[in-house]
Amino acid sequence: PFPVELRAGKKYAWCACGHSKSQPFCDGAHKKAAPGISPLRFTPEEDKTVWLCGCKRTRSPPYCDGTH
Repeated sequence: PFPVELRAGKKYAWCACGHSKSQPFCDGAHKKAAPGISPLRFTPEEDKTVWLCGCKRTRSPPYCDGTH
């Protein structure tokens, strides 16, 4: 998992395909490498530090749930 400081009101795109070179965030790599998969877009309501999933198997995306 990736420790990330999120800012309230900022829009994020979590990489769901695993091909992004800027993990855990999307860099558009899915367009060629995994065209059927789109990033998960989210906007936190408060500033917080979280663990974002890196294995892409979490049951609570984009957050790590320990599945790895």
